Amino acid sequence: MKKRAKKIVAWGLFTLLVMAVSSVFLADRLMPPATGLPSRVLAIDDATTALDREVHPLLDRHPDMTGAILLADGIDAYAARAISARQAGRSLDLQYYIWNDDLTGRMLANEAWQAAERGVRVRILLDDIGIGEMDATLLAMDSHPNIELRVYNPFRNRTGLLRVLEMVQRAWGVNHRMHNKAWIADGRVAVVGGRNIGGEYFSAAEEFNFHDLDVLLFGPAVNDANRIFDDFWNSEAAIPIAGLNRKSKATIREVLTRIQQESATPEARRFLDAVDLSPSVRRYFSQELTPIWSDGIRILSDPPVKWRGDDRGNWLVEHLMREVTSADRTALLISPYFVPGRTGTDDLSRLARSGVHVSVITNSLAANDVAAVHSGYARYRRTLLENGVNLLEIRNQSDFKAESSLFGSSGASLHTKAVLVDGTRGFIGSFNLDPRSANLNTEMGVLFDDPALGAALRDEFLHLAGDDMSYWLYLNGDGDLRWLDRARTPPVAYDHEPDSTWWQRFVAGTLRWLPIESQL
Repeated sequence: MKKRAKKIVAWGLFTLLVMAVSSVFLADRLMPPATGLPSRVLAIDDATTALDREVHPLLDRHPDMTGAILLADGIDAYAARAISARQAGRSLDLQYYIWNDDLTGRMLANEAWQAAERGVRVRILLDDIGIGEMDATLLAMDSHPNIELRVYNPFRNRTGLLRVLEMVQRAWGVNHRMHNKAWIADGRVAVVGGRNIGGEYFSAAEEFNFHDLDVLLFGPAVNDANRIFDDFWNSEAAIPIAGLNRKSKATIREVLTRIQQESATPEARRFLDAVDLSPSVRRYFSQELTPIWSDGIRILSDPPVKWRGDDRGNWLVEHLMREVTSADRTALLISPYFVPGRTGTDDLSRLARSGVHVSVITNSLAANDVAAVHSGYARYRRTLLENGVNLLEIRNQSDFKAESSLFGSSGASLHTKAVLVDGTRGFIGSFNLDPRSANLNTEMGVLFDDPALGAALRDEFLHLAGDDMSYWLYLNGDGDLRWLDRARTPPVAYDHEPDSTWWQRFVAGTLRWLPIESQL
């Protein structure tokens, strides 16, 4: 009996090994084929839709310039998406890594549905890893004749053991995800940045909310977002949801009813009341918002099928590193998941030694929801500090302690991803300064060269670097790592990760020894 059991286990392990090894050679061939018909952004007119009529006069007064508004507040970020959907009369193109099946996720889905009811063409592209078990909701949306929903690099098997086996078989291919985030209305207005769709991104979660940053754009730079969306939508990695799963008409009707009734619930009403009271929303409706106008704004993205070994010169990481390493005076970096690797550590250290002020804000262990990422960052802290790089770690901003997982995501206090070089050149988007964003995920964001935008981003950096927001790291006279709490009077220096549990420190310390950095 024991011999038989050993044989079964051995064959099982052998099978898994063969599946994993074969994935390196078969990854692309195992992905479901792209069957959706090609489509492109619809032609833009000066006065056809409410957004046309609203934006065109502004652009006439600022020819060849793009208007930009930074959205640091979660409620404002929700309002920008909801209002632009209500004003849209031609198209909505929505591209996200995560779309949660929660209050704000369903309310924004309803905004898209209501737009489709008015005749607006709605295209939604979501990464398969970030949608959980939402197939019923997505199929319900896709059932509308004016809505088409596609999934990026999806699994053939939607649930259960077969999905797990497919994950092993396609281990190489499924590791590449679409981390882009864009909300584009009428091809005129785009919201691009770090936020996914979910309550924790819009200050609507009861337990824990992210601090994040988006940019609302209108003008020539939006054409970049349109082109990027079309490239992804028409790529071989974008598969129609209807070709992956089927649900009964009764299930679809039930889901649609739930989505459409969501905005009438007391919970939704409380959130929508907060949106209505937002000073930014009120300034929008009274036409008092003052965007920053610039001709130095571009929207960039990785190619849709990044893992094919395209010319790395087109990858977003190359653009960002050229900006950072060209700094003459200052390089300010914000990244919730910061794993610089040897090359990044050498680059930042070289800048600091040359006299450039280099500062990095990232999550502390207590605020970081992914222990493996923190372990990857921690091994570089000492070298960075020894070479003059300033490190600040965001405090856990809530009484609720995020449950750290090895590779999962339950909520961290910082989610902003931004870079500011010499006060005028910068980036705001989806790119974490880590190997996964550099080499595995597709990323996108706003690259700018403008002093006013630089000043606005610098204010956001200084806010995060404030005494009540972050700890300042340093090496004491004996070369030991310390965390300075400047909010205390007098300031207090901690000799271990502040606010963390012994278990968090043990897990993060243990993971430092594993060869997993390339996946972080």
